[in-house]
Amino acid sequence: MTMTAAIGLDIAQQVFQVHGVDKSGREVLRRKLRRSEVPRFFSEQPPCLVSIEASGSAHYWARVLGGLGHTVRLMAPQFVKPYVKSQKNDANDAEAICEAVTRPNMRFVPQKTVEQQDLQCLHRVRSRLVASRTQLINQVRGLREECLRVSWFTNLFDARRKVAKWKVEYNEQRPHSSLNYRTPAEFARKMSYGKDEGSVHLENAAGVSHILDLRPGV
Repeated sequence: MTMTAAIGLDIAQQVFQVHGVDKSGREVLRRKLRRSEVPRFFSEQPPCLVSIEASGSAHYWARVLGGLGHTVRLMAPQFVKPYVKSQKNDANDAEAICEAVTRPNMRFVPQKTVEQQDLQCLHRVRSRLVASRTQLINQVRGLREECLRVSWFTNLFDARRKVAKWKVEYNEQRPHSSLNYRTPAEFARKMSYGKDEGSVHLENAAGVSHILDLRPGV
């Protein structure tokens, strides 16, 4: 039986593709494996060089296969892509991975332990939160500059005066088509006496009165 010297493993969510070659580079193995079959298959193989693209779950499978006695190498996808022949599919990807790992000048991705991946997750989550916080701060600062210094308000007291005037105009003077062309104040008074005409207006008024504090008794 021909010994397998190197195996290229194309990982996925459920169906994995395996491509193996001997020491001379001749193909000796090509098959598909279900996810649950991968550990048992590699436990039956003699120790050899196993190559995987450094994508999702690659470090997990590197630890699993390394624990079975194999030498595992992870490679960045951009270094594997030049070795893909014809159209891209699982079989061709596995063959390209197997060929790329045998190149003498190939650069590999260091394997990460569980602890290293846990720490990396924390750093990435923190980076995302910091970026979101920075975006929110910049947005608030931009709105503040627009409102307080350029067009809307000259200062805080002017802002309070204009907002109060706007609330009176919006609530008591301007009719709204969604309220049967009544002002929110008129609609709120009718609601307090149970004289509304439909449930649609009730839902609309609930939203408006909540936002503008027009609920009876508020």
